[in-house]
Amino acid sequence: MTVSTSQDLLDGFIDHLWLEDGLSKNTLVSYRLDLAQFAGWLDETSGKPLVSANQADIQQYLAVRFPQSKPRSISRLIASLRRFYRYCLREALLAADPTEQIDSPKLPRALPKSLNEEEVEALLKAPDIQDPLGLRDRAMLEVLYASGLRVSELVGLKVTEVSLSEGVIRVTGKGSKTRLVPMGELAVEWISRYLKESRPQILQKRLSDSLFVTQRGSAMTRQAFWYLIKRYALLAGISKPMSPHVLRHAFATHLLNHGADLRVVQMLLGHSDISTTQIYTHVARERLKQLHSLHHPRG
Repeated sequence: MTVSTSQDLLDGFIDHLWLEDGLSKNTLVSYRLDLAQFAGWLDETSGKPLVSANQADIQQYLAVRFPQSKPRSISRLIASLRRFYRYCLREALLAADPTEQIDSPKLPRALPKSLNEEEVEALLKAPDIQDPLGLRDRAMLEVLYASGLRVSELVGLKVTEVSLSEGVIRVTGKGSKTRLVPMGELAVEWISRYLKESRPQILQKRLSDSLFVTQRGSAMTRQAFWYLIKRYALLAGISKPMSPHVLRHAFATHLLNHGADLRVVQMLLGHSDISTTQIYTHVARERLKQLHSLHHPRG
């Protein structure tokens, strides 16, 4: 693999992080810097490209970096490497993940960014539903909040994967795992309205099996929806950093705030490991503390 090919791979990975998780520019710069520095060290010491590194290479690099860096920097470096090699694995560029046996320093977990229920309501009402594209966008936002889908799952939905009569979506998530996710009555109503009133106008007799389509008749893309949700957040007066992933966080947090079982939330989100879901219990706990402080006579 040439240097330019390695750079293309790194560019593709950074684009993936931006589109999938809506990470900030500073975070993306940090990921790129971590990987570029490791790539430089790897090339200098062994002549290997990034994609060819093994566990021993990574452990040796961490041994070099550890005395010079704070635990949080090392943790971020490991996170950068882990996400990069998992991305390579998903893209079938690797047969095994070289970071699988690498442990990160124990740090307090950061709480995911979320929206309160009033902010979600404002966001959902931001699209102009008199416009066919606005009605499509309202349906997309309603489905995203009602089901907690990843943005890639949302834009990848096919018409045949939505059952309005049953009120469920068949979702193919990470690792090609399929799960059934309920939508709720409001999301069903908005999808039904979109299918009847908006989608035929957008397609103008063109054919598509994608549920959410663009003016060109093609499937909605992650990039396009990422821009849409940012625009609607501005219209709704939401100043928090915004991405489709934030609405997924809101879905999980609000479920737990209203008494949902953690295992149910894990199943709905499509998490293979419940430890990934447990971060939301901390978010819900903070909300409960605020409510107690506000309403309890001895709060």
